[in-house]
Amino acid sequence: MPDAPDPLDTALADPVTSALRGRLRGFGAVRGAAVRFDPQVSPFGALPLDRDGRGSAGDWADLAALCVPGGEVVVVRAGDGPPRIPAGWDLLRAFPGVQMDGSAVAGATADDVVELGPADRAEMAELTARTRPGPWLARTAELGRYLGVRHEGRLVAMAGERMRLGGPGAAGATEISAVCTDPLFRGRGLARRLVDAVAAGIVARGERPILHAAADNHGAVRLYRAMGFTVSRAMRFDLLRVPHG
Repeated sequence: MPDAPDPLDTALADPVTSALRGRLRGFGAVRGAAVRFDPQVSPFGALPLDRDGRGSAGDWADLAALCVPGGEVVVVRAGDGPPRIPAGWDLLRAFPGVQMDGSAVAGATADDVVELGPADRAEMAELTARTRPGPWLARTAELGRYLGVRHEGRLVAMAGERMRLGGPGAAGATEISAVCTDPLFRGRGLARRLVDAVAAGIVARGERPILHAAADNHGAVRLYRAMGFTVSRAMRFDLLRVPHG
């Protein structure tokens, strides 16, 4: 008999569905087999797609019902090409990425790393607006623990937790995200120290750190490889326009 699929590996291949049907269920909505984060939390959504990116008309209709007519959603899935979209949908940006596994990453704390909270939200939004590490919306910071580095009181670098997949402990994984550094402070190892510190918190819970990067962001992938992360699969983060109704 073939081995049963690893539940965590299944979750990692479909992270948005795993998060919104599991540990982050309060941050989005589900309709049939389609899922969508609250638009103030994340632009991500998902639906069942085969290896060629094809899905059923009913699943696409359910995803559309979770979105604003004529609005946008980023469809996330494991794969090598954009989804095969039905009539009425538009592919605005085809975005290939990679998922990186941190099973071998122990993480480490650093004296200059501080925990960020609600009082820091305005600075976090300003830093991400300048550095564009990925989607950052009004409620993104609610998803997990965020850490930062300050210089003369000003927030100059940050990283934190986004999607939580599978179950808690050894059955689960947490994504490291929003890794960003003010351009004036790059080259000082701040991103590495912050990723290590976030990873240490994830490992302390008995979970696996993971992260995602753009496939063509060779500098980031090189840094994460040097820290012990390995590329585990190709991912897609394709920006779509929803039918107008």
